[in-house]
Amino acid sequence: MIQKVLIANRGEIAVRVARACRDYGVRSVAVYADPDADALHVRAADEAWALEGTRAADTYLAIDKLLAIARASGVDAVHPGYGFLSERADFAQAVMDAGLTWIGPRPETMAALGDKVAARAIALRVGAPLVAGTDGPVHGAEEAVAFADEHGLPIAIKAAFGGGGRGLKVAWRLDEVAELYASAVREATAAFGRGECFIEQFLDRPRHIEAQILADRHGHVVVVGTRDCSLQRRNQKLVEEAPAPFLTDAQREAVCRAARDICAAAGYESAGTVEFLLGQGGQISFLEVNTRLQVEHPVTEETTGVDLVLEQLRVADGLPLTFTETPPARGHSIEFRINAEDPGRGYLPTPGRITRFDAPGGPGVRLDSGVAAGSSVPGSFDSLIAKLIVTGATREQALARARRALDECAIEGVASVLAFHRAAVRDAAFTAEERFGVHTRWIETEMTASFEPAARPGPPETAPLARSWIELDGRRMRLGLPADLALAAPAPRGEAASPPATAAARPGDVLAPLTASLVRWHRADGEQVRAGEVIATLEAMKMETAVLAPCAGRLTPLARAGELLQTGQLLAKIDVDA
Repeated sequence: MIQKVLIANRGEIAVRVARACRDYGVRSVAVYADPDADALHVRAADEAWALEGTRAADTYLAIDKLLAIARASGVDAVHPGYGFLSERADFAQAVMDAGLTWIGPRPETMAALGDKVAARAIALRVGAPLVAGTDGPVHGAEEAVAFADEHGLPIAIKAAFGGGGRGLKVAWRLDEVAELYASAVREATAAFGRGECFIEQFLDRPRHIEAQILADRHGHVVVVGTRDCSLQRRNQKLVEEAPAPFLTDAQREAVCRAARDICAAAGYESAGTVEFLLGQGGQISFLEVNTRLQVEHPVTEETTGVDLVLEQLRVADGLPLTFTETPPARGHSIEFRINAEDPGRGYLPTPGRITRFDAPGGPGVRLDSGVAAGSSVPGSFDSLIAKLIVTGATREQALARARRALDECAIEGVASVLAFHRAAVRDAAFTAEERFGVHTRWIETEMTASFEPAARPGPPETAPLARSWIELDGRRMRLGLPADLALAAPAPRGEAASPPATAAARPGDVLAPLTASLVRWHRADGEQVRAGEVIATLEAMKMETAVLAPCAGRLTPLARAGELLQTGQLLAKIDVDA
């Protein structure tokens, strides 16, 4: 039986798993990158170990570091949470090869379903509904263009090895297919370590419906419940609810039957989610299987009474599920993802330090948070900082409680999407005063609410750790101290430390809209650009952001690809007289 679990993740999901471990009676071990040295998940676990680094590739995606900590800390199991390595079959196999228990599906199942092309083949075999798509990953933008020519637009360019909206781009015009394909490959590589993408038809204005699965080693495959996750921006969910509302009995049965059949055919174990799109005309199409716990799992827990993480631990221990039939739904639950993003600036990520975090309370309110007042929100990782889950006896009561809870919640220091949530729960399209009118592109195309840009955060604080070494009884040991307590080394003679160049915006100035890495320039030094043209791509919190030329003229870049930029930093100049 499991005794000690390494949580190979960060943020609110690491806190959630640590709590489940305590409920299950086992110890937990947290890991942390340098910016997370004092994060909430570090305090929630029984012990914590440093990954030493600031980027995801060097920390939470570093399999060798995670396995080394697993050995050193004496754990006998690994829980991957969601994101990062949670859907990497090679990580699951490496954990098992190290003699540890993997808390999740078997590696071969993850490989079969995590490869979205292979998952489509399984779905076809069991008769699940599907739109047209490529037989496998395409080998370049030319194949993506050819698919669009044959099947028509819009098309979805999707990472073959990943999920959660990363590496997913939708092309509506033929002339944007090539660039969107390249962007999808970059995002997929950054998020999952693999950039292969496949193409399929895109249903316009669909709803996003999913089924939560639990399966054990004793032949039980159970659909725990359904969810609707249609409120999205940039293909990233912002609001989820359970059970999925406004489905016909036939639609609900089709979704549940297909989800159960797909997972049974794949020999599934542990928790997983099967996702579908529901078209405007009632067409259902299989989307993908996420071979992990979902961000939105709490709404299913609240409406079924099932602790999904605890069930994962039981399955990993070889125990049967605590139930073998779909539990009856009790009431309605809505989850609001609280991201550090600015709705007034197109949902730009806003890393920084939280100076105020007032959590709501009262009947039907649950908060799963990875932060508190004083917490740092790094720009290197996902923008999700907390989840507000509100439950009522009916959807109407859940919405009423949600309005109250969202009004009680207050966050300062970083921008957040609270303003969006407050508007959404009062919008007739979402509340369904006449009909349920939201879909996966509703926020970008139909939502009428407007938002004021949040105050820009100040320059980021010094990195939280300064590393050095000390000797104790002749033994050399590494030492990490908070940077504000460490003694900074003086700059070499003739050099002075200086912050990145910033400037008040003047005509032709191009300022970095957020703290981010410069991925690439789309135009070279001295080239003529048009007003509104995409001239650069930035990456922050695993999402790419386009930088547009503020005016026409000749471009002079002032930063290099790969450089970390601060909010408001002068990125380029455009000579408007050219």
